[in-house]
Amino acid sequence: MKYMLMIYSNPASQQYIAEHMDEIMGEVDALMKELTESGEVVGGQALAEVTSSRTVRVRDGVPAITDGPFLEAKEHLAGYLIVECDSLERATEIAVRWPDARLCAMEVRPILDEVEG
Repeated sequence: MKYMLMIYSNPASQQYIAEHMDEIMGEVDALMKELTESGEVVGGQALAEVTSSRTVRVRDGVPAITDGPFLEAKEHLAGYLIVECDSLERATEIAVRWPDARLCAMEVRPILDEVEG
């Protein structure tokens, strides 16, 4: 089954990452190498800064577009990793090892199979 591991960040975790970039990227590189060799990694990407995002809401047919993510949120989606593995437990084990889980949060969610048409 495929799982999306959503990588969350906040200003404090971004500051830590900036200060410890080599160490953190070393951890990520080692984990990505392992997941690539095991065939579990499907894909993933880092996302651009939240300052370049927009939030779109349509109410009664009227679009309301604001800059950035939800204003109430202190955390934001910083990237994602898609893995294909045997269980939610295995996907969670991978998320536990990702550096951002220690710094902010990771969300693990199964990806629904595409409906054949």
